[in-house]
Amino acid sequence: MLEIQNFDVFLITTIIFIIVPGIDAMFVLSRSVSNGRASGIASSAGIATGAFIHTILSTVGLSLLLSQSIVLFTALKIIGGLYLIYIGIKSIVQKSDGIKIKQVLAVSLKKDYWQGVITNVANPKNILFYLSFLPQFVSTDSVENALPFLILGATFSFVVLIWYISVSFFTSFATKDIKDSKLFNTIMNKVSGVVFVGLGVKLMSSK
Repeated sequence: MLEIQNFDVFLITTIIFIIVPGIDAMFVLSRSVSNGRASGIASSAGIATGAFIHTILSTVGLSLLLSQSIVLFTALKIIGGLYLIYIGIKSIVQKSDGIKIKQVLAVSLKKDYWQGVITNVANPKNILFYLSFLPQFVSTDSVENALPFLILGATFSFVVLIWYISVSFFTSFATKDIKDSKLFNTIMNKVSGVVFVGLGVKLMSSK
């Protein structure tokens, strides 16, 4: 499919990565609980937009990089692989206390949206994640073609949007005294950690 390989694995890994609570999840939850469903949806749209901005930035840089130098491509594989292994091990060993939802002042939906964009784009780890994650699902004969990367990135952003809108709907029916599920967060951290360590090893050993 358009030189994209293992798309099913890509979707599964994407879903696992997205549902693990992090900065984006805390932001959407805080907006949804404090300001209501509409605020959570606006925030979700902002997070998804930020994800696609990262896709465009990494795709342009990655396409140029891969088309110019095998040495740089090899270095990227090593750096990206080590980074994925790092975040995997970090997820496995970290202790989870659940998500702490903080009270926030009521803000306009437009502001919620742009804050969501900034929250995602301002995370420096995201660009390296895209650079190391997307290439694993593109045929080696098409690494100079930006289209497969854009399609994968757009898919990732769409899943982000759907997931966080779902979170917004769920939390809009809950009270501000939502209890954190430490067990759920711990299990998801372990699962995602193992997945990313495996992806890191796969990336470093790929030809």
